Amino acid sequence: MRGGPSVLGIVLAGGEGKRLMPLTADRAKPAVTFGGTYRLVDFVLSNLVNGDILRNCVLTQYKSHSLDRHVTTTWRMSSLLGNYVTPVPAQQRLGPRWYLGSADAILQSLNLVHDEQPDYIAVFGADHVYRMDPRQMLQRHIESGAGVTVAGIRVPRAEASSFGIITPASDGTRIEQFLEKPTDPPGLPGDPRRVFASMGNYMFSTKTLVDALLQDAEDDNSVHDMGGSILPMLTERGVAQVYDFDENHVPGETPRDHGYWRDVGTLDTYYDAHMDLISDQPQFNLYNRRWPVYTHPGQLPPARFVAGGIAGESVVSAGCVIRGQVTRSVLSPGVIVEEGAVVQGSVLHDNVRIGRGAVVRGSILDKNVEVPPGATIGVNPERDRELYTMSRNGVIALGKGQLVL
Repeated sequence: MRGGPSVLGIVLAGGEGKRLMPLTADRAKPAVTFGGTYRLVDFVLSNLVNGDILRNCVLTQYKSHSLDRHVTTTWRMSSLLGNYVTPVPAQQRLGPRWYLGSADAILQSLNLVHDEQPDYIAVFGADHVYRMDPRQMLQRHIESGAGVTVAGIRVPRAEASSFGIITPASDGTRIEQFLEKPTDPPGLPGDPRRVFASMGNYMFSTKTLVDALLQDAEDDNSVHDMGGSILPMLTERGVAQVYDFDENHVPGETPRDHGYWRDVGTLDTYYDAHMDLISDQPQFNLYNRRWPVYTHPGQLPPARFVAGGIAGESVVSAGCVIRGQVTRSVLSPGVIVEEGAVVQGSVLHDNVRIGRGAVVRGSILDKNVEVPPGATIGVNPERDRELYTMSRNGVIALGKGQLVL
């Protein structure tokens, strides 16, 4: 934002992602592949960069090698203009300990803030699928004079225990109460079956954030978490406000994908978000060229369909060779589906190979999984439950290079 307020982006990307196992057995959650060619971290970084927030630090911790490598090789900004996206590993700057929570992660990285001296700090999560123009949220934050603005989205009240829940005051903007993953929160006025869930995206005035972090660090009873500690503290001070995500509009959006946001923290939500990509008019449109999602495409030849191979209602990435039948699926680069093989309603990561005559249904196969000729996955649920990971809704997941029996 030349001539405007200076903003530093801090992306919280240290998530362990236990509920996404086995996809997170060998990588941090923000590094998990999504939509064929992307990593989850690409969505938040694309939103920040498209929204002219061009100096961004990605705070990492758990199993961060593939995430660090992806960020450093993909997200190369103009050094001439002083712009950057840089991974920042846990450094134990405040003693021999790792991060105690998301607030402590920022506290231990305050050197980044002191170096940049921004007017505002955008603290965004790294593992959600959505489009958002952060400039609109920033403008609302500046106009209000609030210490922190929290992006909120309406979700069914029954799902409240998975989110930080915002209770707005009578003016509709100031946050009256912030509850971290409550079991029985009050519904919204006029819409009692829904609540405002925090999207994990916060816009801070710099002094407000720094002061809150330093105060939180002195509290031995704190969990040192943004949602569990910092937001309730600032809510009590009366300096927190909510920004309704439904008011955010990005260039090129359609009525169907306006306001799309998915927390892909479980195998079921991760799978469902992929199924949102494949219809003729997808709920989340990857083809919006006016607000692109950036990634490193790799150097691969186009996808090839031979020997009668077909694919319908699917996303097929470069380097794939399809000799069998693929329907309602998402294929990452380098997938091979041999003759007579059938892939239905599945998500196949890089270099998965489906052998001749094999059948794969309702499954997520991580990188380098090889399904032998004639083998089946998703055909016999009782057998699959004994051999592989199965989600609550029956989605089967195999980890990176896992042996298929």
